[in-house]
Amino acid sequence: MHRDTALLAVDWGSSSLRGARLDGAGRVLEQRVFTQGVLSVAPGQFAGVFESAFGDWRRASGAPCLISGMAGSQQGWQETAYCACPAGFDELAAQLSPLAQEPGCAPIALVPGLRCDGDCTLAGLDRVPDVMRGEEVQIFGAMQITGLRDGLFVLPGTHSKWARVAAARVTGFKTYMSGEFFALLRQHSMLARSLDANAEPDSEAFARGVQRSAQGAGLLHDAFGVRTLSLFGHMDAAALQSYLSGLLIGAEISAQSLRSGAEVILIGAPALTTLYAQALALHGVGCVRLDEQATWAGLFALSRGLGTATP
Repeated sequence: MHRDTALLAVDWGSSSLRGARLDGAGRVLEQRVFTQGVLSVAPGQFAGVFESAFGDWRRASGAPCLISGMAGSQQGWQETAYCACPAGFDELAAQLSPLAQEPGCAPIALVPGLRCDGDCTLAGLDRVPDVMRGEEVQIFGAMQITGLRDGLFVLPGTHSKWARVAAARVTGFKTYMSGEFFALLRQHSMLARSLDANAEPDSEAFARGVQRSAQGAGLLHDAFGVRTLSLFGHMDAAALQSYLSGLLIGAEISAQSLRSGAEVILIGAPALTTLYAQALALHGVGCVRLDEQATWAGLFALSRGLGTATP
């Protein structure tokens, strides 16, 4: 019996499903990871997948469950409206969306995600909205862990997020498709023929890519250089993939207004945050790095809203 479980915390992303049993102090008692991301689950099958993954935990503990990520998207279990920025912990907790449950069962609720209107600097053009699902939990979790109430929070991934936080509220953010573009270029573009997909990471080549992107020639031009560096033998095939990664991450960083000596909060898988930390250091920017504990800390803190969430 898992009567020491206070919360079942679940992060259901596009490509993976993660869960943890947390005790009354928010400590992780046990974790599980599955490959059944939202995009691989057929409509109407989410309850069954959830039961298969975590049903035994739920029955044994009787604990409530809070789910973040793409489970609340149009492709997910139940679509939930985004919480508008600027948004703090209280606004997000107040908009948790409960799933219908049998009477007497502990609640299951979805975290809504965040929406903001992007910048618009040209007259006559509409603002383009931006959204996140799952990263907001990591941001609020990072605030819980670090005690920070202000700063720039960076979440690398398929769609990287750069979020501004002021007075413990997310005031706005921008998304960059760096991870997805990297996958597309190395698998489906002309550049794929020049890359060694099995090559080990090359930190020197990665740094060269970051530095090249900082020169401002433009990513579309710099990316073509991957082919010509190979064509004329200026860089080995084993190094080109790391160089391309440096170009993309470097372009993402160059798009920010970062001063030398600044510090950001990096949240994500260690392999990715290591690359971003290296690229940021080349720009004179430091970082604090956090991994999956930010998700569990955020969900545990938000779970206080489970008792007040309304359908």
